[in-house]
Amino acid sequence: MDKKALTEADIRTKFITPALVGADGGKWDVMTQIREETYFTKGRVIVRGKTVRRGEAKKADYILSYKPNMPIAVIEAKDNNHSVGDGMQQALEYAEILDVPFAYSSNGDAFLEHDRTVTSGIVTREIPLNEFPTPEELWERYSTSKGYTETQETVATQSYYDDGSRRTPHYYQIIAINRTVDAIARGQDRILLVMATGTGKTYTAFQIIWRLWKSGAKKRILFLVDRNILADQTKTNDFKPFGQAMTKITNRTVDKAFEIYLCLYQAVTGTEEEQNVYKQFSPDFFDLVIVDECHRGSAADDAAWRKVLEYFSSATQIGLTATPKETEDVSNINYFGEPLYTYSLRQGISDGFLAPYKVVRIGIDKDLDGWRPELGQLDKHGNLIEDREYNDRDFDRNLILEKRTDLVAAKVTEFLRATDRYAKTIVFCENIDHAERMRQALVNANPDLAAANSKYIMRITGDNDEGKAQLDNFIDPESIFPVIATTSRLMTTGVDAQTCQLIVLDRRIGSMTEFKQIIGRGTRINEDYNKLYFTIMDFKRATALFADPDFDGDPVQIYEPEEGLPPVPPDEPPEGFDDDEDEDVIVDPPGGLPPPGPGTTRYYVNDVAVSVAIERVQYLNEDGRLITESLRDYSRKTVRETYTSLQEFLTVWNDAEKKHAIYEELATKGVFLDELADHVGRDYDAFDLICHVAFDQPPLTRKERAEKVKKRNVFGKYGEKARAVLDALLQKYADSGIRSVESLDILKVDPLPAFGTPVEIIKLFGGKPDYLAAIRELESVLYDKAA
Repeated sequence: MDKKALTEADIRTKFITPALVGADGGKWDVMTQIREETYFTKGRVIVRGKTVRRGEAKKADYILSYKPNMPIAVIEAKDNNHSVGDGMQQALEYAEILDVPFAYSSNGDAFLEHDRTVTSGIVTREIPLNEFPTPEELWERYSTSKGYTETQETVATQSYYDDGSRRTPHYYQIIAINRTVDAIARGQDRILLVMATGTGKTYTAFQIIWRLWKSGAKKRILFLVDRNILADQTKTNDFKPFGQAMTKITNRTVDKAFEIYLCLYQAVTGTEEEQNVYKQFSPDFFDLVIVDECHRGSAADDAAWRKVLEYFSSATQIGLTATPKETEDVSNINYFGEPLYTYSLRQGISDGFLAPYKVVRIGIDKDLDGWRPELGQLDKHGNLIEDREYNDRDFDRNLILEKRTDLVAAKVTEFLRATDRYAKTIVFCENIDHAERMRQALVNANPDLAAANSKYIMRITGDNDEGKAQLDNFIDPESIFPVIATTSRLMTTGVDAQTCQLIVLDRRIGSMTEFKQIIGRGTRINEDYNKLYFTIMDFKRATALFADPDFDGDPVQIYEPEEGLPPVPPDEPPEGFDDDEDEDVIVDPPGGLPPPGPGTTRYYVNDVAVSVAIERVQYLNEDGRLITESLRDYSRKTVRETYTSLQEFLTVWNDAEKKHAIYEELATKGVFLDELADHVGRDYDAFDLICHVAFDQPPLTRKERAEKVKKRNVFGKYGEKARAVLDALLQKYADSGIRSVESLDILKVDPLPAFGTPVEIIKLFGGKPDYLAAIRELESVLYDKAA
């Protein structure tokens, strides 16, 4: 056997895997401890115009686990033309991402080991194939580095819950769970986990509780939430396996016979001492308290949650949040300490677990310029309007410009009509009154669908039982109605709206914490329902917060259409558009005027015209950076980064067995040739699009290339029927491009079946190898004069 001639897959199968399993099969278990060629990210969702696809996912050659979901090593394999250590840098990168202690590289001759637990002495060494460490040996070294006692090790190795469905936590959930269990096993009693909205904090919490509960480390657990729907969702979904051991505290009554308690913090606290029913438990009753969404309430010293936490101060306490709150007066970190683990919105989008988004910014003239009433002007109820300058801090709080509400509803409707009128939409309003007026305006803007189903548009606010009753239907992907929900604050957090595709901001947002929570309503991906990205329509310049250094997930695209243009983002910015992220963007200080209180007049004005003053598009590249180039400029730059010269591109093109592979590689970098063809011309082949856009070559249409080949009579060596087949394929190329010709499925498409079945057509050329050789010759003559 010539080892140098073997592929990487052969090296894995013939040398690496047998070395892991051992000669007698007694080392690593292939079924439970070895995962080969395993993807641990999904691949970033790339959005270009109307085209959406995934980028390349990260894949490890081997992930070795001591027990399920307890990864301990990664191995990067190379073929035997590489040295033993050529894969080490890749292995170390993946080991850091996956938070595993050991990294290995191998070419089938030996292993190179890098021990990430070592801080002095030998860190890296070469190991013969037959001496690869056993699971027990690696765990012993890891356990020693941690300094585990026997009791601590028992907790740290407690198994995950497994319902038999083969559900595996995402890699970042595994890190959060394992780090938390490890920290608690070793005595840490205050822990903060920061995980972006949509990344499964509740499931992560469930596995933490399960392992601590099953190991006996924690016997009575309190899980605190601040929304009733969160408690109900948790009990019926992620926490369901706890079964009879779990209860939800309701009606301010306490039953101490359970082990897992779910609780709405408002249900156990209050201003009066008798309302503080949590004190019916002894201070040491719970040994673990988990606070979900701990940026609200528990971070403030005088908050009700904080009082509960201080009462149960002897318990281990875990704070879960997507947005740690750090201000002069409020601090999560001051209470819980620095985050034990952070999985950010930006990382979630980069990994492909969270949806990216476009932004449509619409500036209304009165919002931008302000408005002052005429002297003595009355509102529609006959109230004299106070003579002063009103601006967007006033609108929909103490001054209502009814035509402004109608305009917002019209722009939202225009967007939905141009995209999908049944796309789930949340409209965030200033207050409940604003949400109701917006509901009415949207009904008037969509009379056909509102008449067909009264639940097409619903107000879902804390005071409205009919609307709240529809919240479950809104977040249910299988439920069509409601489609549009107007709200103020009820839906800012904890609502798992997997299919939400449009978020409308018609409310001033001064808090980065609240902004991230609102954005989080759309970041969940649901591929079954084709939800891969979403759009934010911003009427209040809230997305100026994107420029804040505390924001960690840049948009795919920002669009501010001019007056008269549709609100749907174009595939590229207007000609000559030069976007400067800081130019003409006003970031107002937090705060603003509070809603009117008793004795304050709220003016309703229905005779003041409003209009769109400015509507602005930016793309997010594959690295997550905001770019301002047009699609054409971006494609040119990216192609030239991939192929430094025309000659290099031609060489790769001519050497490629299938040109489709080149399209795929460029697509992972955000270059979508179908979108590019919309701008350059649909009659050009992908080859000419690339050469023209990236290297300034004059393009030929597919029809022109096909005619050149016909004139040269290059297929004289084939029989009459085979020549007729090649002529038909040439016509197919002229019609739809080289991708269709490369596929054998083309032989089933008219007019090819007239020459026989696919097998019969291939026999005309002498067999499949000869047919494929003829296709390669056809490609060669199509492009051989390209340079």
